[in-house]
Amino acid sequence: MKLGQLTGGSETDVVTGFAIDHRKVAPGTIFGAFQGARVNGEDFIADAVRAGAVAVVARRGVTVEGAVHVADDEPRAAFARLAARFFAPFPSTNVAVTGTNGKTSTVEMTRQLWRMAGEHAASIGTLGVTTADERVHTGLTTPDVVTFLSNVAGLAREGVTHLAFEASSHGLTQYRTEGLTVSAAAFTNLSRDHLDYHGDMGAYLTAKMRLFSEVLDPAGTAVVWADDVEAARVIDLARARGNRLVTVGTRGSTLRLVERHPTLLGQGLVIEDEHGATHRVQLPLIGGYQAANALVAAGLVIATGGDIGQTVANLARLQPVRGRLERAAIARSGAPVYVDYAHTPDAIEAAIAALKPHAGGRLIAVIGAGGDRDPGKREAMGQVAAMQADRVIVTDDNPRTEDPAQIRAALMRGAPGAAEIGDRRAAIGAAIREAGSEDIVLITGKGHEQGQIVGDMVLPFDDVTVARECAAA
Repeated sequence: MKLGQLTGGSETDVVTGFAIDHRKVAPGTIFGAFQGARVNGEDFIADAVRAGAVAVVARRGVTVEGAVHVADDEPRAAFARLAARFFAPFPSTNVAVTGTNGKTSTVEMTRQLWRMAGEHAASIGTLGVTTADERVHTGLTTPDVVTFLSNVAGLAREGVTHLAFEASSHGLTQYRTEGLTVSAAAFTNLSRDHLDYHGDMGAYLTAKMRLFSEVLDPAGTAVVWADDVEAARVIDLARARGNRLVTVGTRGSTLRLVERHPTLLGQGLVIEDEHGATHRVQLPLIGGYQAANALVAAGLVIATGGDIGQTVANLARLQPVRGRLERAAIARSGAPVYVDYAHTPDAIEAAIAALKPHAGGRLIAVIGAGGDRDPGKREAMGQVAAMQADRVIVTDDNPRTEDPAQIRAALMRGAPGAAEIGDRRAAIGAAIREAGSEDIVLITGKGHEQGQIVGDMVLPFDDVTVARECAAA
C-alpha cells in the first residue's frame, strides 16, 4: 500500500508496517512518536528514520527530517486511524466492554453466546485472544494498537465475523482501541482502581466514558448494567448522542433481573424482557456478579441482532471463565477451593458474597495486593476481607519493585486479625490444610495469571495449579 493512500496525499513510498517502538522499525514503516509516562517516543524519531521509517506520526511542531511528518494534536489517534486503514478489513460486528470489574468475563461470555447462536466469534482481553475454535493466546487487557489491529485483521482472515474486546481505561486514554467500527459498547461498573495512573476517580471515569463519547459508533448501542451507581452517567451520555440503549439488571428495562437464588453449582434466575415475557434459567455460575456479567453479555448479543429468547436460554450453557471464581480443587477435607482475579475492595467483597451462601462453615480468604499499583486501596482491601470473610490470610501478590512486607503491612492495617504468610504457596497451603469439610477457600488476586512478578523477574506461578498441588499433598 502506498503512503498517499493512507494519508490522502501524493506520497508514493510503499508502507510495510507500523511501529511505536523505534527498535521495531524496518524500511517502509510508519513510526508513532508519542509522549509516554516513562519514555518520549519523540526522542527516537531520528533513529526510526535511519532504520527506514517513511513517515512519522507526531505532534505539531516536532522536528521530523528525512520522512513525512504526519502532524496531529493527538498523534495517537491519528496513528490509529492510519493503522486501521492499513490492516483492514476487520470483523463486521465488533463490541467493546469497559468497567472496573467484569470485562474479561463479559467479553468471553459474549463470545460463547454468539458461538451458541451460530456466529463465528472471538474475544480479546486479559486472557488473550480466544478464537472461534477455543484456542487462547495470552496477551494484555488492551494490547498496543498495532498488535490489536493486526490481531483483529488476522481473526477476520480466519473467518471471524463477531468480536468482543475489553476496553481498559489505559487503552482508551492511549487510543489503543481505535480503528474498528464499534456497534455496541458495554459498561459493567466503576469502583476504585488504577488511581496511580489516572490520579482521581473523576479522571478514571472520564477515561471509561470515552468509549461511549468517541469510540462507539453514533448509530451503535450502549449496553449498561443499570444497577451501578454510575450507570446514569452512561445512560445520559448515550441519550445525548442518540445511541440506542440496552439496560440490564434489577433496574434494567431490556432484561430486568426479577429474582436470583443460589443453587448447589450455580444460581436460578428469573428475567423479564422488554416485551413483558418472563424467562427462567439456571445459570451454571456462582455469584451475583457472575449473573451481572452474563446479563451484560446477553445485552451485547441482543444489541447486535441476537434473539432475546434464545440468548437468555443460552445462559444456561455458559462455561466458567479462567480464573474467575474458578473451582480449582477439592481439599482432602472436602472443602472446595476457588481462585478469583479480585484485586480491588469491591471485587473481593463480591467474590466473598458469591461464595458465602454455599459455605456451611467458614469462608477462608487468601488476599494480597500488587506492587507499583494504587497503594490507597490496600487497607480497604484488608478491611473488606476482614469484615466479610471468617478467616483471612494475607500474602504476596505481584510485589514487583516494592518491598512485599510493606504491601502486606498495608493490608494488615485493614485486617489486624489476619494471619500473615508472605510466601504465596505457603499461604495457599495453610488455607487448604485448615479448611474443614463445610468450609470454602477463596484465593484472590491473580486469577488466570501464570507468573508472579518479583522485582524485574516473572517467576512461574499459577494459583490453580498450586491449589491443586496443595490439596493433593
